[in-house]
Amino acid sequence: MNLKHPTAARMPSRAVVACVLALTVTGAAPSASTRAATQARAACVTTPDEYQTAWNNREVRCVSPLLFATTHPRGSTTIYPSGFWYAWAVSNTNLERYLLLRRIYGDNPPKVGIGILSYAGFPGLVSFDDPMDLAVYTLPLGTQVQVPSFETWFRLLDQEFGDTGAYPLAAQIDLVLAYSRLRPNEDVVGAFQTVTGCRRAALLRGQDLSPKIGCNRSFLGAIAAAGPSPYTTGESTSCFQNFASTYQGPRNAAAMRGVLYQCQDVGFLNTGVGLGYNTYANPFVCKPAAKQTVRQRYTGREFILPNMAFDDLPSHVNIELDLGEPFERGFLFAGYCRIGRGGAGSASGSASGPGRAASVQNNAQDMSIGVGQRTSASDRHSRRTVPRRRGNGGKRRP
Repeated sequence: MNLKHPTAARMPSRAVVACVLALTVTGAAPSASTRAATQARAACVTTPDEYQTAWNNREVRCVSPLLFATTHPRGSTTIYPSGFWYAWAVSNTNLERYLLLRRIYGDNPPKVGIGILSYAGFPGLVSFDDPMDLAVYTLPLGTQVQVPSFETWFRLLDQEFGDTGAYPLAAQIDLVLAYSRLRPNEDVVGAFQTVTGCRRAALLRGQDLSPKIGCNRSFLGAIAAAGPSPYTTGESTSCFQNFASTYQGPRNAAAMRGVLYQCQDVGFLNTGVGLGYNTYANPFVCKPAAKQTVRQRYTGREFILPNMAFDDLPSHVNIELDLGEPFERGFLFAGYCRIGRGGAGSASGSASGPGRAASVQNNAQDMSIGVGQRTSASDRHSRRTVPRRRGNGGKRRP
């Protein structure tokens, strides 16, 4: 402070006051761009009915993060099969992609229906023929939605059953490290093989889990001890209790992976970090599956939430998915951005010929999700048989 010039000494204080006033005014009167952004967000889809309207009109719109969705067998009364403790779900990230898929390929409905199942993590789609719906819903106030990391699952188990010693921290660490040290050209199916011994090619062909495909004793022993899957006569919480009380083998990473697989539908395509993944062609990357990088095969965000009946939800709609005919889904391998039967199929709009093909390419390529190392040709799916369970566990993931 300059004591010889009192006026100069007061100037910084005036400047500070001016800055404070400027900030206050800015906060009270948003700029035109801020108002436009707020208005745009206000125009987002916020209810299941609005989403169905956008779907029917083939509109691409932003979606509220308070909307969730799960694919399920037609006629289901619960979000996930009733024996499951937690349901798998997606939210606005995937719902916006589904609207884009509908916009681009609405004239070829099977590419939309199968594309949604693939984006959500289903394997075995070449011959999959179960009628499926997309449920879009809101949740009761206070419902806890969580990211399904491996550590989230073990935390939930501790909260539900206490620290029983059934899930040792050392085994949890080994499991997480196996999935967190992947090289650019390695994926989660390879991590599953590393932990469980089950061979990648056999998993993608849909072969049963057994020593014949390399599955190790700890993994198979954990599944056997856990008992029936909730997809059949089992129930998630009793499944976990069975494992905790009857499993006699080493409680290692393979055993941890086995019990999650059996009891809560955490299958071989599950990433353990809350992102979807599939080895089929990503619908939004204009390349054949074999030429897409591992990074490009990651899809949207996924969540888990308490399983409940549709009647207990504040609101929901079911959108029927047209899956077309089994064994006529060559786009799963060749990529979606090709015109013709078995390839990418037709896109929206009335144009035809090369211009239309270019439009499809541009619309889909805009949604490409990054670059990475190329996987080998051996990463392709077999087209002959169907896995008994979904890639992220079973047949009914979101």
